[in-house]
Amino acid sequence: MNAVPASPAHGSHFVFSELRDAVTAVFTAAGMQKVMALDVASSLVTADAIGHSTHGLAIAPWYLDEIASGNLLVEGSFEVISDRPSCVAWNGRRLAGAWLINQAIDLALERIDREGVVTVTIGEGYHTGALATYLPRLTERGLMVILACSGPAHQGVAPFGGTRGVFTPNPLAAGIPTGSDPILLDISCSITTVKRSTQLAKADGLYEHDWLLDEQGIPSRDPKVLIEGQGTLMPVGGLDHGHKGYAMALLVEALTQGLSGTGRRQKLSGTVMNTFLQVIDPEAFGGKRVFAEEMDWLVDQCRQNPPRPGVDRVRLPGDQARRRRDVAERDGVFLANEILVPLKPYFDQFGIAFPGAR
Repeated sequence: MNAVPASPAHGSHFVFSELRDAVTAVFTAAGMQKVMALDVASSLVTADAIGHSTHGLAIAPWYLDEIASGNLLVEGSFEVISDRPSCVAWNGRRLAGAWLINQAIDLALERIDREGVVTVTIGEGYHTGALATYLPRLTERGLMVILACSGPAHQGVAPFGGTRGVFTPNPLAAGIPTGSDPILLDISCSITTVKRSTQLAKADGLYEHDWLLDEQGIPSRDPKVLIEGQGTLMPVGGLDHGHKGYAMALLVEALTQGLSGTGRRQKLSGTVMNTFLQVIDPEAFGGKRVFAEEMDWLVDQCRQNPPRPGVDRVRLPGDQARRRRDVAERDGVFLANEILVPLKPYFDQFGIAFPGAR
């Protein structure tokens, strides 16, 4: 996300596996089942590795505080609401979103050869982190995946033309396998996110453009109109074409809340997340070979497209995240000091050594 930071970031690099294992140990010490703790830690550290720092270890202290308060449940399992061979609905019972999504992926992988398409909805889970972190588990098997989520207890995005929040940013992600690197997209229905606005507001920073509306509907660059006031995030498209982001938000609401059977009309409170996962096997349609050929042709058309002035080459969704992950594997995962300083006291609290910087 392009934004004007308050000051240059300084920090350290860490070995991915050492950082993941240390964070897993902290969540386990806080009372979370180890398998859940590993899923949460993997999602957060991967988010930092691919550049989604708003959904990386910056939010680990919040997770740990939520465990201490009892808002994030750390043991038990989901409730099965409905289970047909290819259509499944769960209630997540405020359990870790990363664990719930991985459980849903496990179920989809068990059934996909037989069913061709497997869809799982999860109502009332906990925060999911960055959706992009889950996609490779499926694309590396030649499967296509659509993943979306929404927060039915919060409203930070107004419908296009309005001034009162109704939706959350409602991220929509997809993984599309090709003959080489997959296409991995992770977009929001709003121009920016609440997490990024919170971070920027704390740093007294401003967005580069008017991406918010204050409570009177006046465009603003200041994230504090949202964090400290009654402002809202603009839908994708802004003042000119915000009807497109608004339409996307409605679609995600239908997938994540309408289909899950629980949503905004229940007036839920606290941190709660609804999720939609659909896994598609191209073999069940035109076949994996034809699918790969079509996607490879499309990828070539994009990559070979003459770039406009100021652009070195045309990229595909997922290229930059993959490049950042490669750098993180070589040089270590970078954590800025503003992430490290709030995080380290939790390691001290549980007597766990923070991994050494590279």
